[in-house]
Amino acid sequence: MGNLCGKASNDDPFAQPGRRLDSAPPAPKSASVPAKVVGGPPRTLGGGSGSGSGGATTTGVGVDEARRKAAEAAEARAKQGGGGGKLSSQLAAQKRQTRTDTLKEVSDTQRRQRDMDASADALNHN
Repeated sequence: MGNLCGKASNDDPFAQPGRRLDSAPPAPKSASVPAKVVGGPPRTLGGGSGSGSGGATTTGVGVDEARRKAAEAAEARAKQGGGGGKLSSQLAAQKRQTRTDTLKEVSDTQRRQRDMDASADALNHN
């Protein structure tokens, strides 16, 4: 059984001089990959139509305006703060709960489950 698709060679593989085990293999002879060139002004997603600019202007006025509006909206949300709803109040209560309170709650739940199982067994036995 030989190499089906390989070249036919009658050369002895050990006829060529080798290298020592503690030496490094010869360096490959290949060209280096050129560095990727990134250029052009930064672009923002969305916005108006343009020739591939993504709606950004060359002067940066649109970007500054968008940043200002985003900052104002963030400040308004921060000032509004509190309120929330049912879920936010439940989350706040859960964050206030200590480890001991959590363990006590789990213990009470398991105790109630055992009591219900015991009463169900008593009803089924009769």
